[in-house]
Amino acid sequence: MKVGFVNIFGKPNAGKSTLINALVGEKMAITSPKAQTTRHRIKAFLNKPDEYQVIFSDTPGIIDPQYKLHEHMMQSVKSALEDADIALLIVDANEDLEEIDGIFQKLRLKVPGLVVLNKIDKAGNGRLALAEKFFAEKAYCSKIVKISALQKVHLNKLLDAILSLLPDGHPFYSEEDLSDLPTKFFVSELIREKIYHLFGDEIPYHAAVLINEFKEREDIVKIQADIIVQRDTQKSIIIGEKGKMIREIGILARADIEQFIGTKVFLELFVKVRPKWRDNDMHLREYGYK
Repeated sequence: MKVGFVNIFGKPNAGKSTLINALVGEKMAITSPKAQTTRHRIKAFLNKPDEYQVIFSDTPGIIDPQYKLHEHMMQSVKSALEDADIALLIVDANEDLEEIDGIFQKLRLKVPGLVVLNKIDKAGNGRLALAEKFFAEKAYCSKIVKISALQKVHLNKLLDAILSLLPDGHPFYSEEDLSDLPTKFFVSELIREKIYHLFGDEIPYHAAVLINEFKEREDIVKIQADIIVQRDTQKSIIIGEKGKMIREIGILARADIEQFIGTKVFLELFVKVRPKWRDNDMHLREYGYK
């Protein structure tokens, strides 16, 4: 059977998380219109018994680090480069191709690169033809596939292209598993996603989520989480007038968490201030950035 690691690289907002969710058929990575939503390397498994096990990795968008948090994010990209069997190089076909090429060149790939031209539903034929010709001439490009991850267009063609490049082997993980990450990780990510959706540009990038309690009972799971911000003013915004905003975060997050784990959830949220946590190694380790 075909088995291997297919790791996804690209600029922020190229559609990496949307693609991995569409391929696996489950919400494994949070999404938002804002760049740099993904902070961790997230593995998601696509299994077809006796035929293939594709281990996808969603990685943070490639950026120049400004904080220690960013350095940890780029370390996730580096680790994904080291164990990849195939690199999915995802491209927003509407963006600057030269800039994207510069990013891909710096990866110095040692494995086949499958260039994925995404968002074809928003790109004209002339633009797609230009992008296809541009990347076909690059040494790192083994194949090109044009898709729309959001609209789930041509995903079967993409999977066929992936399988054609994967080596034969034995499964690394149980065919029942969707990821090697714990449920608590996905719970924290679903809470963080709501912060990206409900607030402006500043708050999401200054916020982290820490799960302190995850107790499974017979008919309900009790979860207590802290939302971490850097300043008291941000805490006030997260809480909102008379607690309106933190209630909204809780309502939206609880619905998604219940769908994800398949049982009722009691979710309790608090907001805590940790100045400059994005540059503090101790805090970063505590919040799961290792």
